Amino acid sequence: MADRRTAEEISGIYRRHVGTVYQVCLMLLKSVPDAEDAVQTVFRKLLEYGGTFESPEHEKAWLIVTARNESKNQLRHWWRTRRADGAALENIAWEEPGDGALWELILSLPEKEKMAVYLYYYQGYSTGEAAELMGANPATVRSWLHRARRRLKELWEEADGDGE
Repeated sequence: MADRRTAEEISGIYRRHVGTVYQVCLMLLKSVPDAEDAVQTVFRKLLEYGGTFESPEHEKAWLIVTARNESKNQLRHWWRTRRADGAALENIAWEEPGDGALWELILSLPEKEKMAVYLYYYQGYSTGEAAELMGANPATVRSWLHRARRRLKELWEEADGDGE
């Protein structure tokens, strides 16, 4: 059995990555309480994880993949009901990216496109790295990004046209 992490190590990992883990969970679950539950589960899994991380990037990637998988597991669970809709996102209890109007449009994208945009533009992963995290082919991720940019442009122009 691998050595257990110290409380200081766990605390450091939590401080460095809780925002990212929460954003991934919230983006997929669309419910603040469900996202908070998923974040708690992700960090519980970190406590139980006996392996070591090769680098800070590996640590972050492990947490993102675990957050995505936990969120998907919650969405598939038999008791899952739609308790919140898009209005719940207006009361988000986390630090939202500074581009609020664009972020709202990103949240309206289909799940795979939304996750690809988040990993590529907000977390700085390459399409190959994002593909690995999402369990997809890099070409597929590039297609999702292309579609997402096209949809965002259309949505942005629609929103801009409404304001005139």
